Amino acid sequence: MPRRIIKRIARLIHARRHKWYLRVFGERLTDSHLWSMNRHSITMAFGVGLAVSFIPLPMHLPLVVLVALWRRLNIAIAVVGTYFVNPFTMVPIYYGAYRVGAWLLRYRPRRFEFHLTWNWLEHGLGPAWKPFLLGCLVCGIAAGVIGRYVLEYAWRAAAIRRYRTRHLRRRDYKPDA
Repeated sequence: MPRRIIKRIARLIHARRHKWYLRVFGERLTDSHLWSMNRHSITMAFGVGLAVSFIPLPMHLPLVVLVALWRRLNIAIAVVGTYFVNPFTMVPIYYGAYRVGAWLLRYRPRRFEFHLTWNWLEHGLGPAWKPFLLGCLVCGIAAGVIGRYVLEYAWRAAAIRRYRTRHLRRRDYKPDA
């Protein structure tokens, strides 16, 4: 199922590569590595997507597309990896990143209330920005590396299981003679 969706997206991009909004990328966007379904491209793209998702600014998608273009990773999987941090998971993940940063800097975590106002951004976020950004950096790198290698292990385990199942079926197959 995911393979068909990614192939459909690749055909759509290839057909529209001369449109004004895709012309910026030139022929780079139709590179076969950006849409391939091999293990290295998929696992690295997922790790990069997870790492980029911890950036606290709303620039995940352009950044992950640029990194995927630069490193020639699967764009669709990298974009999917960025949705790890979404409006439902944002508060606990960013709070955890703040706590990690405060622990690393040996700050005592402060209790603060969030208010979506300019006054809060000026005065409420002031003492918390250093541990918050450090925690986002550390958690992003850790999540990217762990996500990549967990997916790598799962991919290898599934391949080994398919090989063993196929091997057992061949061994147990008895043609009608």
